[in-house]
Amino acid sequence: MLLINLPCIFLAPKPANVNWQSKLNKAAHHTSDYSSTEAILRRGQAFTITLNFQTNVLEKQLSFQLTCLILFLDDDVYMANEKERQEYVLNDSGIIFQGLEKYIQQEAWNYGQFEEDILDISLAILDRSLNHRQDPAVDVSNRNNPIYVSRVVSATVNSNDEKGVVQGKWNGKYCSGTNPLHWSGSVTILRKWYRGRYKPVRYGQCWVFAGVMCTVLRSLGIPTRVITNFNSAHDTNINLSIDKYIDISGKTLYLNEDSVWNFHVWNESWFVRRDLGSFYDGWQVLDATPQERSKGIFQCGPASTRAIKEGDVNLDYDSSFVFAEVNADYVTWICYSNKRKERIYSDTRKIGKFISTKAVGINSRVDVTDNYKYPEGSLKERQVYKKALKLLGVRSTGRRTKIRRHRRRSSVAQRQNMTEPARKPSISGKLILSASPVIGQDVLLTFALRNLISDFNTVKIKLRASAILYTRKPKTEILQWSRFIKLGPEEVKEISFKISYSQYKNSLTDDRKILVTAVCEAKQGASLLVEKDIILQDPFITIKVLGPTVVHKAVNVQVTFTNPLSEVVTDCVLRAEGSGLLKEQLKINSTVQFEIIPYKTGTRQLQVDLVCTHFSDIKGFITLDVTPVQ
Repeated sequence: MLLINLPCIFLAPKPANVNWQSKLNKAAHHTSDYSSTEAILRRGQAFTITLNFQTNVLEKQLSFQLTCLILFLDDDVYMANEKERQEYVLNDSGIIFQGLEKYIQQEAWNYGQFEEDILDISLAILDRSLNHRQDPAVDVSNRNNPIYVSRVVSATVNSNDEKGVVQGKWNGKYCSGTNPLHWSGSVTILRKWYRGRYKPVRYGQCWVFAGVMCTVLRSLGIPTRVITNFNSAHDTNINLSIDKYIDISGKTLYLNEDSVWNFHVWNESWFVRRDLGSFYDGWQVLDATPQERSKGIFQCGPASTRAIKEGDVNLDYDSSFVFAEVNADYVTWICYSNKRKERIYSDTRKIGKFISTKAVGINSRVDVTDNYKYPEGSLKERQVYKKALKLLGVRSTGRRTKIRRHRRRSSVAQRQNMTEPARKPSISGKLILSASPVIGQDVLLTFALRNLISDFNTVKIKLRASAILYTRKPKTEILQWSRFIKLGPEEVKEISFKISYSQYKNSLTDDRKILVTAVCEAKQGASLLVEKDIILQDPFITIKVLGPTVVHKAVNVQVTFTNPLSEVVTDCVLRAEGSGLLKEQLKINSTVQFEIIPYKTGTRQLQVDLVCTHFSDIKGFITLDVTPVQ
């Protein structure tokens, strides 16, 4: 709707110039935080411009004010809740959850979607996509569709198929780039890509891809949040079964490409699914981490969380892959030297635990697992799982193939029976941490072994500890021993042992994770596998602001850190960043005190990261309320 009120006495008035009323419109459209002098408008909302006309009759310049409304009925990205709009569109900082299902950690992230150049960079990402290069006119005409835009962004944030923003790397050295753990926000990454003439930034892992994608989509006005899935399955053949193989010593055998990551991070965006129907509106899963190709390109989503929960794995886009990430069954096999293998462990509840995101308005965790699946072990959850198997055409062998409709029921039943161990063990065991493990200290553990039968039992234990990545891929063996234990009827014995700092200090990866595995063979019953994931805790880092935080006023920040090691650490670097507080990432080499000059008011997040050659990043953050000048 365009409202124009012009006197009719002038003939053919010529527009001299247009005033877009940038300040007025940006305030009305909640876009004042963008660091741009241009008018940035949101869809479906009136805006005001002033036209100056030069008339030929009176040779005078007259001004007319126009109120315009570009009307989009039922805007596809509209969120009715104001607090949610503030969080998922306007909040320029947040929390990304990492760690283990039983030890969830908070990591601050600077989205910075309103920082200088970020909107232009986000538009450049669309312009650099394969879609735009193949047909610019079609690409631009589809940019009013959040389904299309979000899928394009998921492909272009990674660099696998084009000169995307971030290049992934999960092992080896990072000397030719930046260790993914060193990143604390998206702004530095996006500017590096843009200023480097679209050369992919090295390196990223899942939380980096998700953080960058959240920045880009929020800058484009699409409500977006970051999601963490603990015990996340990577089901390469989409048969809804993650099969892990080990030898008799507990060493992982790579007989397939399936894996279970300690955690995996992706995004959700909020919009309407006109292609699927209103039932599937709402949160849509998107994943820029390059794991598997979708229609020939490393991209994932949007997949409706409603489709995932209901087992509608046949719906666009990539819902079957995401369903497996949160719902696959976990089956462990032990392989013997004579090529015989035994199914020793099955778990229908291991995958997809504590699916987490940041709460609205506060820095706490919200569990959104119920958005993805029905309660584990419930009748409805198993019904949905069987429904997904049918839709995928999974046979009892675990292979996906086209099968006749009348055979599907029996095939699914056979597949379900296949997940049950052939026989049960006569013992049970548990690995217990005697104290919270801290980097630089010995890791103290107890292995409690219980005889489940009313007879004597002899058990052979083979135990090993390995340094692993967060993808649970072992990198270096730290410890290995074996011994025989005799148990009386229903007796419990505890074996205490330790992993000393001297044993793990040169083997530990930057992820600071250790996997302890015990394979127990008894004279009666099946073999028993017991596993324990351990993450070594960082020492605390304390951040203190030495004065009031007032916009455009300098204030000092003090960082305190205690060295946990019994040796001197050198070559430490402290990094700091924060939207509205520091316009560029700050690096400090010689002091634990530095100065910031806030340039935006409101709630702000300051992140610090201590990097040292002796241990991986020590991170911390503090929330500040920046007040206007009185």
